Amino acid sequence: MKVDLLLKNAEIFDGEGLYRGCLGISKGKIVSLGQNNVTGVEELDVKGAWILPGGIETHAHIREPELTQRGDFASESIAAAAGGITIFFEMPISAPPQATVEILHQREQIAAKKSCVDFAFYGAAAGGVQNIYELAQAGVIGFKIFLFDVNGPRAKEFIASTATDDGVLIEIMQAVAATGKILAVHAENGPIASWYTRRLQNEPQRSPLQLHAQSRPSVCEVQAVEKIIRFAREYGTRVSFCHISCNDSMHLIARAKAEGLDVYAETCPQYLYLDYERADQLGYGPYAKYNPPIRSCAERKQLWKWLYRGQFDYVGSDHGAFLPEEKLPGEKNIFKAPAGNVGFETRLPLMLESVLNGNLTLKDVVQLTSANAARVFGLYPQKGALLPGSDADLVVVDPRIEVCPSCENTLSHGKAIARLYEQWRLHGKILHTLVRGKFVFKDGAPIPCMQGWGREVLV
Repeated sequence: MKVDLLLKNAEIFDGEGLYRGCLGISKGKIVSLGQNNVTGVEELDVKGAWILPGGIETHAHIREPELTQRGDFASESIAAAAGGITIFFEMPISAPPQATVEILHQREQIAAKKSCVDFAFYGAAAGGVQNIYELAQAGVIGFKIFLFDVNGPRAKEFIASTATDDGVLIEIMQAVAATGKILAVHAENGPIASWYTRRLQNEPQRSPLQLHAQSRPSVCEVQAVEKIIRFAREYGTRVSFCHISCNDSMHLIARAKAEGLDVYAETCPQYLYLDYERADQLGYGPYAKYNPPIRSCAERKQLWKWLYRGQFDYVGSDHGAFLPEEKLPGEKNIFKAPAGNVGFETRLPLMLESVLNGNLTLKDVVQLTSANAARVFGLYPQKGALLPGSDADLVVVDPRIEVCPSCENTLSHGKAIARLYEQWRLHGKILHTLVRGKFVFKDGAPIPCMQGWGREVLV
């Protein structure tokens, strides 16, 4: 048997663990696994490195067309490829957000010309019931809603993505339920966050990240989760909770799952690996500011327990690049900085570290970074699996090689703010990333001619 590309001497993930063998690819699909009687037009000896399903990123913010000073689909898809991600789900936090089919098509066309990895779009959920139905027909992966208003210079990025009125929220959840799509929810109670922020914004900034966490306390998230679960039960809406940061939230979500509700939970590496005690000690300041905030060490440890129990469905990065000058005011006042940072390139090495230190199995990490999202969003087994007939979306990673994140070696356009995990000693160097059988990242470097190789995945 002869294939287009043969990856030899690999440790291949088979859904449970690793086995030694070869993987053959033809016409963008996986066609052989493990056989020794296969040759390739092109052959690559990966010398014992691991082959895993390509990463599925459930939470991305790229923001083109108007805000390309922070990065565009070209620069950020390269960063995704460098992190072993073969498809990302783009949120409607851009200028303009995809609240209508016309805006969606504009962003689709730009991404198709620039992205080197596959992509899908969430629709903005608060643009009206008719737009929800039309966006669903156009194939969005799901819808996104925030439960708080956004004012100031970033307000235009959140147009048609916020709902603070429960009547409006109910209308949205009913409409999304009728489409069968998932509603991704940023679960923070806006009035609670605003009240605490007003009280704390002029406090001394000795521990800025702890102060930020106090301005958006656990009850802010937990109350929102509780309300959304109640509405999901009432209206039959499929719900994905974004970037969960609280133990009490997970208690509610676990009970809802046990009840049979169609609800899912995402968390992010920053909530698993950072806490405000450590981050304040390291001086991360505005570069570790997220909404919801990173929380206490005790809270962080509780999230790991939910991972062990299999209650988190996926780990997204919440990747979102900013300019240094946007983050800089937060060094004096944490409330002056926007929330977010880049994360595409560190998600997989951080999660693989949990395998090497015995906290999770490799199966756990593949489920959390790829397979579960493929199943939940209706992409499996085309995506998220190494099976004959699946898209040849895969990452070749060597756990024997040390990785030290830094601004300097970050490929995202937001590299100047990539100060988290600097000089942490991780293991799991991403050597190659393939999308539908083509290298988009090879020998530790992007391939410029692959710009525009990415395709939109419609559901």
